[in-house]
Amino acid sequence: MPHRRSTPMRAAVAGAIVAALAASPALAAPLDPPSGGNTWGAELAVIDADDVNVTWTGSGLRLADTARPAAAQRRAAAQGTLLVAPHSLAAPASRVRADVVASAGRDGAVEVSARGWRSGAWTEWRSLSGAAVFDQPVTRVQIRVTLTAERPSATPTLREVRLVTDSVAAVTAATPGLTYRVYATREGLVGGTTANGHVIVSRDHFVALPSARGLAPKNTGDYTVRVCTTTRSRCEYAPVWDIGPWNTKDDYWNPSSVRESWKDLPQGRPEAQAAYQSGYNGGRDQFGRVVGSPAGIDLADGTFWDGLLLTDNAWVDVAYLWTGSGTRGRIGSGPLNIRSGPATSNPVVGLAATYANVPIECSVTGQSVSGPYRTTSQWNRLASGHFVSHAYISSVSGAIPAC
Repeated sequence: MPHRRSTPMRAAVAGAIVAALAASPALAAPLDPPSGGNTWGAELAVIDADDVNVTWTGSGLRLADTARPAAAQRRAAAQGTLLVAPHSLAAPASRVRADVVASAGRDGAVEVSARGWRSGAWTEWRSLSGAAVFDQPVTRVQIRVTLTAERPSATPTLREVRLVTDSVAAVTAATPGLTYRVYATREGLVGGTTANGHVIVSRDHFVALPSARGLAPKNTGDYTVRVCTTTRSRCEYAPVWDIGPWNTKDDYWNPSSVRESWKDLPQGRPEAQAAYQSGYNGGRDQFGRVVGSPAGIDLADGTFWDGLLLTDNAWVDVAYLWTGSGTRGRIGSGPLNIRSGPATSNPVVGLAATYANVPIECSVTGQSVSGPYRTTSQWNRLASGHFVSHAYISSVSGAIPAC
């Protein structure tokens, strides 16, 4: 049976909700633009395919439908997200702050987050309640808005977001290539909708993590994990397209200095695991439910059955690839076979999902392959030591050296 869980985003526990909510359309004290930085206003009126359940009314951004979603979608509150187009900065910056004009009401919530582009990849999402600080200067900033209605009568509304960037002393970066052993469960739920708006299909390939900080927009691999069996006999690279299991504010892979919740737990230990194994938080998750498994990651059916060849829930080794560095290649057509060597005669040792961003160490010359992007004898060696044909790589960030 799939591990089913609800992921409500209640206003009372929604975490980093913008604190400076205002009922008046007048902005609070204006932000002072720093020397060398820039300011801009987020474009809230443009709704397109990567946005979920939001609408622009002419006076503000609201939920298109405040009814609670179907039970199969696992969320007990109505929720919508707006992904604003990335904004190119006039000068690199490491901090972004925001003035937010919004009204949430008793049963609603408005959350504004930001991420930055640096070294060929996106940072994690950071709340703009206060300021978002990145570990190194970024050249682009993207804003994400989340509206939540606990009751159909709630009308959370966002009217304006104005932003300013500057640079501050770098904060301690997360250890590159963080990898932890966590318990994996099968998500299933074919026909349901993930937190980023993807409709789940049979034998799908993605994962869910219990924090929106690593949630990739629909049809992207901006946040990709490598999931391997504990024997490393099988691995899959898959994008993070859903939130769960159990919690929604548990970025357990991060150090306590930046971890959103449960800061007293060791880095790499999911709250659900601590609750299940040692009675942490009274054995309950953030919503007060008794935790029934130590799960720290959910796997879509294709990832579970086809990528890892699992037949039951199991412990796995997960690498949170956006915490790493180096060249990344985007899988344009998948699920793509990962092989032990640079030829189709070599054994298949796993899969790479469409849109996954895989870490490429170097390239070798192997069997010539005709793929959707080119015919080539180039094979890329991944950080796992496995190989994929370059014929299926749609784009690359960074240079690929020879092995």
